[in-house]
Amino acid sequence: MGVGIARCYKSAPPETASPADGQKTPQGAALTFFQIVALAVVQGVTEFLPISSHAHLILTRHILGLPDGGITFDIAVHVGTLGAVVVYYWRDILFMAAGMLRLLTGRGGPGARMFWLIVVATIPVVIGGYLVTVYLGETLNTVPIIAWTTVIFGVLLFAADHFCMTLRRIEHMNVPQALVIGLAQVIALIPGVSRSGITMTAARVLGFERTDAVRFSLLMSVPAIVGAAALDGFDLYKNGATQIPPGIGLAVFLSFASALVAIPLMVNWLRRATFTPFVIYRLLLGGFLFLTLYWGAVPAGAAG
Repeated sequence: MGVGIARCYKSAPPETASPADGQKTPQGAALTFFQIVALAVVQGVTEFLPISSHAHLILTRHILGLPDGGITFDIAVHVGTLGAVVVYYWRDILFMAAGMLRLLTGRGGPGARMFWLIVVATIPVVIGGYLVTVYLGETLNTVPIIAWTTVIFGVLLFAADHFCMTLRRIEHMNVPQALVIGLAQVIALIPGVSRSGITMTAARVLGFERTDAVRFSLLMSVPAIVGAAALDGFDLYKNGATQIPPGIGLAVFLSFASALVAIPLMVNWLRRATFTPFVIYRLLLGGFLFLTLYWGAVPAGAAG
């Protein structure tokens, strides 16, 4: 396992190396059936758990020696996880859509209000995502960063979950609170933080119940995923990559199915318990990464 982690610190082999600017290639390397299954299931299971899907994909690729599937594959697995959120929270999606239709007639209502709270929470990550893409690119995708963020933000989740009040529902949320959660989401642009984890942490700090923290976090993921997929799709269009690689349908299905299993398991757990198991997992993972880094398995100062 330590040897696999060490791969993070070496240049990718010629056939899978990234372009000089650090950006993903449109199609990436051809993936085998096993590689598609591994990456799609990891994406689906970890996308909405507070443990960072981005970090797990990076680690999975390097531990197992898997190539980068490219932009097309990224779009596929995110479309799959998006579908799982839409299916699980279909009532909320329809509620907001109906609210927006009423708003067009000048009536508005709670559905429209929830929609605008999601919009407010999304604005910061749109701006932050653009700045990170332009000025940092892939430079943050290193194991030391993942190790530190995995531990630090796991501890923050534990503190927020155990020491903050549990008394608010989404229906009680106001615009400043939505903005605070949205600003927290920007931090998740750093690998290992976890978009769902940091937004759930922020919601718990603000006193929202655990299941409502999850609910708002996952509803926030809809515009975030749609926006990211649209930008990636535009990159494909600019590069003239119009062919769909083999296995994309399988990737969509597996990420959808695994996310649709993970979401209700998490929600049902949090109805009766705390975020502690996720915190313990983060601490164990972070501890393993630190041992691998600083006990000589890999050079501590190397870059990803």
